[in-house]
Amino acid sequence: MNFVAQYLTEAATVAARIDHDAVTSLVELLADARDGGGRLFVLGVGGSAGNASHAVNDFRKIAAFEAYAPTDNVSELTARINDEGWDTSFANWLKASRLGPRDCLLVFSVGGGDLVRKVSINLVRALEYAKTVGARIGAIVGRDGGFTATVADACVIIPTVSPERITAHAEAFQAVVWHMLVAHPRLQAAPTRWESLAR
Repeated sequence: MNFVAQYLTEAATVAARIDHDAVTSLVELLADARDGGGRLFVLGVGGSAGNASHAVNDFRKIAAFEAYAPTDNVSELTARINDEGWDTSFANWLKASRLGPRDCLLVFSVGGGDLVRKVSINLVRALEYAKTVGARIGAIVGRDGGFTATVADACVIIPTVSPERITAHAEAFQAVVWHMLVAHPRLQAAPTRWESLAR
């Protein structure tokens, strides 16, 4: 089997193994936060930061959900990293945003953060802070053993079908899942452009 065929076969296997109940739980968590007047804060680093920015657009435009990502303001983010450190950059941004119990975090991550291995500690600190203020936590992650999966109220875990492509599959399927979320009848508030033109 050539690489392209293998990759596509793996992607189909990932899609088939995603927990539908976990996706439904995440839909309900997000819809309840939005309908209760809460805001959505989407957190991610690396490729997941790019996904966070795109998802913010979709949640705002399609789901009518007030949404933000700390990585969208590079000036503030880098000032916080420079002056306060990487580990607290997201948590302090959330404090300045007055994160509260009506709000929700949505974390995009491959591993979900790990204090022992010192990976994505800024996500861990942000989640710890969110817990102290009673904010709800949703996630789409590529590992069930990371910090995010242990504290999230609703978490979709992207199944590992190839140890060589955990990151590629996790980040690709973050996009698949969040597009499912904003298109879900419980969340979608506006038509998407091309689909509305086809009618």
